Amino acid sequence: MNLTKEIKAAIDKSVLCWLATVSKDNIPNVSPKEIFNHYGKDKIIVANIASPQTVKNIKQNANVCISFIDILLQKGFQIKGEAEIIDKTHLEFLEMEKVLAKMAKGKFPFATITKIKVLQAKKIIAPKYILYPETTEEEQIKSAKKLYGI
Repeated sequence: MNLTKEIKAAIDKSVLCWLATVSKDNIPNVSPKEIFNHYGKDKIIVANIASPQTVKNIKQNANVCISFIDILLQKGFQIKGEAEIIDKTHLEFLEMEKVLAKMAKGKFPFATITKIKVLQAKKIIAPKYILYPETTEEEQIKSAKKLYGI
């Protein structure tokens, strides 16, 4: 499945995502990720900064779910896909590293990258939009800013 312009824009606006993995014993793990981006037509890449459990799980079970939202707008996406751990010996590593290193600004070293091939995508929206359909994005942003003290 190709990433739409809408999904790419949501990734560009998100400052954090959550990557869910499962061990070979079906034990779930969710880990926040700060350095991630879209890559090509159908992939998301994530820097593995301090993620030994994530890397271990992906090596045992490639199925993952990654979610990201705009915290003020409270809309985003849930992506399901197949992940692969890319190390420095992989042909694509240097190209992916350039994308992620620019975001890391030298503050977060990483030796491997998680490459996720997107298989499914669905929108995430705050329940307020569903329960109160008259809610505008502007109202939601104003409400979130007040809640977060921004």
